[in-house]
Amino acid sequence: MTGLTFADERQFLFDKVKNTDGRDFNEIALQICKFQAKYNPLYRDFLQLLGVSPAAIDSAEKIPFLPIQFFKSHTVKTGNPETKIVFTSSGTTGKNTARHYVSNPNFYLDICQKIWAENYGQVKDYCVLALLPAYLEREGSSLIFMAQKFIEESADPDSDFFLHDTKKLLRVIQQKQREKKPVLLLGVTFALLDLAEKYRPDLSGVTVTETGGMKGRRKEMTRGELHDFLCKSFNVNEIHSEYGMTELMSQAYSKGQGIFQPSSSLRVFTREVTDPLSRQKVGKTGVVNIIDLANIDSCAFIATDDLGKVYADGSFEILGRLDASDVRGCNLLVL
Repeated sequence: MTGLTFADERQFLFDKVKNTDGRDFNEIALQICKFQAKYNPLYRDFLQLLGVSPAAIDSAEKIPFLPIQFFKSHTVKTGNPETKIVFTSSGTTGKNTARHYVSNPNFYLDICQKIWAENYGQVKDYCVLALLPAYLEREGSSLIFMAQKFIEESADPDSDFFLHDTKKLLRVIQQKQREKKPVLLLGVTFALLDLAEKYRPDLSGVTVTETGGMKGRRKEMTRGELHDFLCKSFNVNEIHSEYGMTELMSQAYSKGQGIFQPSSSLRVFTREVTDPLSRQKVGKTGVVNIIDLANIDSCAFIATDDLGKVYADGSFEILGRLDASDVRGCNLLVL
């Protein structure tokens, strides 16, 4: 990309990420790293403090990961494109919230739909039902922004958000079951538990996808306990999961057992707990590092506070969080 202007490089990367099937992931990651080392002052300073020269980063394995806490304490931007929307974490009382400055909301929505299609097919073929209280009641939720697009793209007129009217939600599901229409129920964890305990509805055939999050309203459960309870209560064979966060533009999905599949624009690695600059071995518990190619305008290389395992095929589990780290409002369940 030598000789290109910032705008040309940026557009080149947008096009590459939007069209990738994942096979050129490492190549694009390296290109984004060079781009962000040049145009992102925070990431550039971070590399300097580590004593890492951008010229020495000649493979994806050598790319350093920016601590996720910087999304709370600093403005994480590459270049200075106009911010169109700011995604914020829900946080907890007295805690700083993460802020993700998004200059290309349509690109975010394109990536969301692309990743969904990689896992489930076209959104338009589903009736999309969103049970996302707490998220829906605040501004700046990237999950709500994604769900709204899915609802708009659905060809089913009954696709909608359901804040408190769970009886109407169940009537819609029953109607779609009679019609044999595919249904996506996207729900925050505590709301799905409320639905299960109050109604124990038969949701057979429904793709029930939990997004994590107890919001302090319930005692935390392991993912295994949660999924076992919901499967029995909803009469389904598996509970699906979505892994995403304010700081990411990409998501990952699990179709059961809490094993997430990497997407064309997202890969997960783990680092050693006692040595944050060393990768953990495959299959061993470590702290999660993420490369999100879609984070072109922020930082694509994030060192999170999540604990997890990564397997040889690139799939991964999220096992909880580091001790003494902030608990985000949409944190995944602690094991």
